[in-house]
Amino acid sequence: MNHVALPALRPGYWCECWTQSPATGEAPVLLASCEADNAVQAVRWIRIALRTITSALEPEAAARAQSWLAGGYVSAIETLAYTTPYAITISHRDTRIEWTARPVLFLGLAHREAAELPACAEKFTPRPKAPTPY
Repeated sequence: MNHVALPALRPGYWCECWTQSPATGEAPVLLASCEADNAVQAVRWIRIALRTITSALEPEAAARAQSWLAGGYVSAIETLAYTTPYAITISHRDTRIEWTARPVLFLGLAHREAAELPACAEKFTPRPKAPTPY
């Protein structure tokens, strides 16, 4: 039995996209989240999402987004690299969208592609398979 020692904690970044509009009510709603290994990856995730919606934004919001995409994002990478959380918010009519990224420590658990399950796995009864609908 070969076990690869995984670090108990590994640094990374947790990224989220929240939105708030009349459709979502008073509280913001989480639309998406992802983990990133470094500040560049975290900001890249935000840039891709923002670039995707920029053409649909009102002119003022689109200009702000374009400015950030054209180079304003560099300060976001620097902020995150110094372990400070970062957020950018864009508003379009009555909808507010906020992307956040923050430094975190991920707890290393069992490897997702481990060849052997831990001993405790044998103590659980597997869930019966659902019948196929056809």
